Amino acid sequence: MHSNPIGIFDSGVGGTSIWKEIHKLLPLENTIYLADSANAPYGDKSAEDILQLSIKNTELLLQYNCKLIVVACNTATTNAIEYLRSTYKNVSFIGIEPAIKPAVLQSNSKTVGVLATKGTLSSSLFHSTVKNHAEGIKIIDREGVGLVPLIEAGKASSKEIKELLVSLLAPMLNQNIDYLVLGCTHYPYLIPVLKELLPTHVNIIDSGEAVAKQTKAVLKKEAILSTKKSKPKHQFYTNADVVILESFLKDVDGELCVNYLDF
Repeated sequence: MHSNPIGIFDSGVGGTSIWKEIHKLLPLENTIYLADSANAPYGDKSAEDILQLSIKNTELLLQYNCKLIVVACNTATTNAIEYLRSTYKNVSFIGIEPAIKPAVLQSNSKTVGVLATKGTLSSSLFHSTVKNHAEGIKIIDREGVGLVPLIEAGKASSKEIKELLVSLLAPMLNQNIDYLVLGCTHYPYLIPVLKELLPTHVNIIDSGEAVAKQTKAVLKKEAILSTKKSKPKHQFYTNADVVILESFLKDVDGELCVNYLDF
């Protein structure tokens, strides 16, 4: 069980931003990553479709004997994780949600921007998080329409992306945000462009590091941290373009296996 892999799935390549944080904190762990790019983005799908896709991904990871599953997708977390936890009780699930709480606690202007998908912004979990943790704070949320398909196409620094971001950020900047919460695991790949477009006083925050810490905490609590000193195995599967997925992993040291899988 200790050497069984951590399973991670996302609606595409975005969750590799989470995988990198997990790998950095837990370098001895084997991992399996599913990039469901053929069905990206999840954010504009119905709740039922998101649930069914999350079930499909979960059952595939369980076939690979994953000891823990990270739902590296904000939309899948908000729409499916409660069902997954109640249905697959022999494995723990780590979810992702926008880092609203730390942004709210640190904001001086009392105005926080949230960039996320429709599926996340319309979820009950998002609304309850804002209600419970953002009292006295103005939340300016924007749906990142069009961003995920461009990132999935390997165009995270393209002219189209920059133009989209300028229009999405304008209402937030007009209301003096000092924190921008990235509510989609694809969006950390936009940070270089966002830093070009945002004033220096606006802080960018995402959930990657917190998710990695929670993953470690759960593995430790369940006494299933890897104890092997040998080189870990990292398997990545995509049901779309392998070259695109590989391009998001080019800065990672270590042995990676990236393959096409029809799932």
